Amino acid sequence: MAEVTAGTGAGSGAGSGPAGSPEAAGGSTGGGGWRRPHGPLQRYYGPSTAEAAEAAPDPTDIDGPHFDPEVFMTKVRSECPLGQLLAREAALGREIRALDSDMQTLLYENYNKFISATDTIRKMKVDFRHMEAEMDDLAANMAAISASSARVSAALQDRHRRGAQLAGVQALLRKLQALVEVPGRLRCWAETEPARALRCHARARAVLRHYRHLPSFRAIEDESHAIMADLAQRLRTRLREEMLDPKELTECVEMLLQLEEPAEELSEEFLSQAGARLEAELAALEAELPAADPSGSAATPPPPASDILDFVDRGSSAFVGTLCQLAGSYRALFGEDTGRLEPFAAALATRYFALLERRLALEHGLGDTSLLVRALDRFHRRLRALLELLPAGADAAAALVARAARERVDRYLRALQTFFLGCLGDVRQALAAPRPPGKEGPGLPDLLATLAASVLGQLKAVLAYVQLFTARDVAFASLPYFKGEFCVTAVREGLVVAFVRWLCRTARGFADGPAERGAPAAPPALLLLLARLCLDYENSTISYILTLTDEQFPPQDSGPAVTPGPALCAEARAAAQRLLDHYVQVQGAAVAQMLRKSVETRDWLGTVEPRNVRAVMKRVVEDITAIDVQVGQLFEEGVRRAQSSDSSRRAFSVYSSSRAPGRYAPSYTPSAPMDTHLLSNIQKLFSERIDIFSPVEFNKVSVLTGIIKISLKTLLECVRLRTLGRFGLQQVQVDGHYLQLYLWRFASDERVVQGLLDEVAASAAHRCLDPVPMEHSVVELICERG
Repeated sequence: MAEVTAGTGAGSGAGSGPAGSPEAAGGSTGGGGWRRPHGPLQRYYGPSTAEAAEAAPDPTDIDGPHFDPEVFMTKVRSECPLGQLLAREAALGREIRALDSDMQTLLYENYNKFISATDTIRKMKVDFRHMEAEMDDLAANMAAISASSARVSAALQDRHRRGAQLAGVQALLRKLQALVEVPGRLRCWAETEPARALRCHARARAVLRHYRHLPSFRAIEDESHAIMADLAQRLRTRLREEMLDPKELTECVEMLLQLEEPAEELSEEFLSQAGARLEAELAALEAELPAADPSGSAATPPPPASDILDFVDRGSSAFVGTLCQLAGSYRALFGEDTGRLEPFAAALATRYFALLERRLALEHGLGDTSLLVRALDRFHRRLRALLELLPAGADAAAALVARAARERVDRYLRALQTFFLGCLGDVRQALAAPRPPGKEGPGLPDLLATLAASVLGQLKAVLAYVQLFTARDVAFASLPYFKGEFCVTAVREGLVVAFVRWLCRTARGFADGPAERGAPAAPPALLLLLARLCLDYENSTISYILTLTDEQFPPQDSGPAVTPGPALCAEARAAAQRLLDHYVQVQGAAVAQMLRKSVETRDWLGTVEPRNVRAVMKRVVEDITAIDVQVGQLFEEGVRRAQSSDSSRRAFSVYSSSRAPGRYAPSYTPSAPMDTHLLSNIQKLFSERIDIFSPVEFNKVSVLTGIIKISLKTLLECVRLRTLGRFGLQQVQVDGHYLQLYLWRFASDERVVQGLLDEVAASAAHRCLDPVPMEHSVVELICERG
């Protein structure tokens, strides 16, 4: 068994690769079909090297690399019975025969390939010998060609060298000819094409200087210099005497620099010529402006011939464009030295800014704000090129735009003030206009609504116009001023807050009296209307206006301080309080004037027994009723102190059959034996003190109470100054009872009216020579009949 195994292993070593794989065997034949070995042959060749390395060494594995026949036979004899040994021997015999058969088949298949490969190699050797012979012939031919090419190349080099020498001689002759023609060309071009003459002279100058030691070349150079000196003189004359445009000026100075003229002098002459040109541009702009009045009179100048946008366009395209072009030319000609250029440009820019500011000052009317904003935007945009030349001018330009914006805001403030005064004039005219019989004019609520809506609408329109200065498409809106100070200082504080404060001051001024204002006294209805307007501003309008302003012009966190809304509301409320107090004083004074005249013009000692209520008392009740209607149109009713059942009976005692004789007699009919002065003092001890001129509240009851207090206090003081007879006292008694019947319903507290009328009755009794009062039933009958 060992011999068979060893023999088979020896036979397989010649035809297998390192790993015994079919690819290794097939690679040696150069292709063709290869039939994979059968299972036993593959097992014979054993596993690959990698697999053998990975497997553990087993000497009893017949297919393993570490197979040991002796160990294997010992193990088989010791472990297998005889039957298995015989079967194993038969199986191994069959595998050996199968392996021999596979080896023979492999040898037969590869034999034809080996024979074919041998024939092919033999033919290739023959062909290679023929190729070697042909290569030898080709190498001999190439050597011959190379020798011929070397001879041709040498001939060509010699010919090229001779051609180059000939071309050099010809070029030298042409240069000499050109040098000889230089003076003639310079003389011809100096008159018509000086720039071409300069280029020609520049090309010839270096050669002439190099060969000037030769007499012929020296003569050409001297003649050329003379022609160029004459050209320089003509250019100098042109530069000093003619008004050149920027392009011609630049070309003239550039040619003089090429002629090696002193740069210091040329820079001065350049700026002088440029200054004259720019002065002409400024003069053309100034000619559009009205001449300044040396007398300083306040006459309004005539309107300009063109609008502000056209003026800015002409200034930007003419002056600013020319200045930027000349500045760029100066830098290109004389380098970056701006020791002269910056002061020169700054002086001219200052004059241009002054002219533009004068033109902006002519915008007296509000006009189209968008036109002004577009003009300022265009001015700011086109100055960017100038500001690169003159960085210091950025502040001046920004200040000019800011002043123009502030001036327009101030004009809007004055326009709002004028508009408000015009609306007040319309209100006064509507209040004073005569009314045809049966036709009523607009009521106070309508006038107030119209006035408030008109003023608020105008203010919102002004804010919309001013907002154009901060639009996103406006270049100067990105300046720090328009992001902070303009929104807060100019618009919120300078326009909105200032207008609200002015409105409150103006409204309050109507309560200061005609002596202080130098104008006729305002009608009472106007005072009432303005008081309600200021109160509405305090309640809602001021908050709305400030919120709207902050939304359209948002303030910055680090910006200037703003006026708080409560402070403005306090000012509006103070103005409303002052107006309402003044209204009460005016209306009370009007009623009091009637009462005072009625008391002063009557003979209280010689009067007859009263039969009627005096007409002035009826007029007082009518006026108080009219005031009640007027105040009720704008103010709420207010709160009255709870009425007693007595006041109800007094209110209807005139019209009812019930009477209460003697109930009010103690107030108006003191007993004769009692000292009336003592009775008056006792009544004052038990009555509340009445403040006549106390501030009124914003309601109808409080306003009417204040007017009634002033009227009755005046009646009291006038009665104290008179001396009365019996019938005079009785007339005061009748009048007081009539007033009591009607005035208590208008007051917030009936005791105020009762107390004042009690004092009037007591004072009349005290001043009466024969204090005999009238029976209360008669008094009621007279008042009912009256």
